[in-house]
Amino acid sequence: MVQYARMSWQGNRLWTSRGRRLASQGLERALEHTLGKSKAIVPLEEGTLERSGRVNMIGELQGQITFDTVYAVRQHEELPWKHLPGRQAKYLEQPMNNERQAMLELMAVPLRAWLRG
Repeated sequence: MVQYARMSWQGNRLWTSRGRRLASQGLERALEHTLGKSKAIVPLEEGTLERSGRVNMIGELQGQITFDTVYAVRQHEELPWKHLPGRQAKYLEQPMNNERQAMLELMAVPLRAWLRG
């Protein structure tokens, strides 16, 4: 299961090394925020799946959230499976959708401060 969120901008000022670095920092903060929301609802038995959650930055302006167990995808997709109260399938998809606005704000904060300064 792959989900993407895109951020695009206009202007050469942002394409400087500092602009790319700040955009990357904002993206990483946004992904960490969403990972935290996801870990709060990930199916839990022994905590292995929850502990496997990571944010990986791929290059300068790409990142991903991964849960690295052999059963992570199956736990995510099997809607009929029973989970502890507050835990659920779609543990990554739901936060990605629900936290979209918060993620965009977190990505914008470092750039906004720099552009205003």
